[in-house]
Amino acid sequence: MEGQPEVEPRNEEQMDCERERAEDEWRSWQRGQVRNTLHLVSAVAQWILLLACLIYLGIDFLQPSTPQSDEVPWTLIRYSGKSTKGVAINLTAERGSIQIRNGSIMIPCDGLYLVSLTCSIYPEEDLLKLTLQKTQKSANSPLWIQTVRSSNNTVNLRDNRVNLTTVLFLFREDNLTLCTDSNADIRDLWLSLVLQSPPEEALCRS
Repeated sequence: MEGQPEVEPRNEEQMDCERERAEDEWRSWQRGQVRNTLHLVSAVAQWILLLACLIYLGIDFLQPSTPQSDEVPWTLIRYSGKSTKGVAINLTAERGSIQIRNGSIMIPCDGLYLVSLTCSIYPEEDLLKLTLQKTQKSANSPLWIQTVRSSNNTVNLRDNRVNLTTVLFLFREDNLTLCTDSNADIRDLWLSLVLQSPPEEALCRS
């Protein structure tokens, strides 16, 4: 009978542990739901903005041709292939008036640009950084950096997705490049730039 009082505290400790474990699992599930919701919202917003951009480009394409100085600079880039550590990805334009040289996007006019980027990246190392950077007067300046984790689990393929939609003020001296800090396999990369403000001839490349 002397050992009987010890049973209840032990049972209470066991119940407390089970309750804490259940609460941890519930919080973990909630965090997963929030993360999935954020991924979904981000993807939907990305596709809406990309669709709006394509509609804008389609309307502009159907309009009567205008003088060269009045055309809105834009480019649409598609790429699938390998990336090499520290080397600019060899981008080529699918369509558009903005020139690309040696993988560098040559910004033709000062102004605000709508930038949209989507792709899937499969790094050879555990972590990878994808960097959108500008080169101006031999100096590199990162504009945006995305960290990607290596994942062989098909359930977590969303971790390999990259989505970017932003507006950047760029100058005509800027050259934009994409590069990774380790070797990787890049699939279904779509990159578009559209000048949002009317171009002024004095602020554009000759």
